[in-house]
Amino acid sequence: MEISEKKEPENNNNISQTATLDSSSTTDIIDKESEERQARELKAGLHPLKNKFIFWYTRRTPGVRTQTSYEDNIKKIVEFSTVEGFWVCYCHLARPSLLPSPTDLHLFKEGIRPLWEDSANCNGGKWIIRFKKVVSGRFWEDLVLALVGDQLDYSDDICGAVLSIRYNEDILSVWNRNASDRQGVMALRDSIKRHLKLPHSYVMDYKAHDASLRDNSSYRNTWLRG
Repeated sequence: MEISEKKEPENNNNISQTATLDSSSTTDIIDKESEERQARELKAGLHPLKNKFIFWYTRRTPGVRTQTSYEDNIKKIVEFSTVEGFWVCYCHLARPSLLPSPTDLHLFKEGIRPLWEDSANCNGGKWIIRFKKVVSGRFWEDLVLALVGDQLDYSDDICGAVLSIRYNEDILSVWNRNASDRQGVMALRDSIKRHLKLPHSYVMDYKAHDASLRDNSSYRNTWLRG
């Protein structure tokens, strides 16, 4: 019995070390692939971005709110990894003012789906800003440029951004990985305000994705205001 008790912590420690090594190896692989991609793009005379991004589009079905129906409606539009690729994509996207309601336009880093349950999002949350429809397009474009250009603070913690077209207003949200890192969450808020030159009259709300899963709502019952 004593031998068994002594071995058990060692086994747990081995498991922990293996998990750490696996996580570290995955990160190393991703970093290496990113470096190789950037080297190829530079050689081709292009200007590589720090991250590869994907635009997604969701046309919501009024009255249908199940998670399955939401996932089925998410459509991948286009991906890009260079400055040149971004402008080719962006210039051909419909302007927010031309999109029907209710619609969501997502811009996320490669490998992250715009879903609460995605492994990169499940422990995170989002900052939310509501805009009048006449000005939302300008703020969305400024946010996209800041995200693609890696200009926001705590950028490695950012997963993506969403423009939600609604009947009476449009909503911008920036998703991050770690809702429990209050310093990072607040620093991201300040960086968004600064880069969007957000007027003082605008209020930002934060909501963790696990709270959204519990109440099946993206924007109601936010728990932090700034």
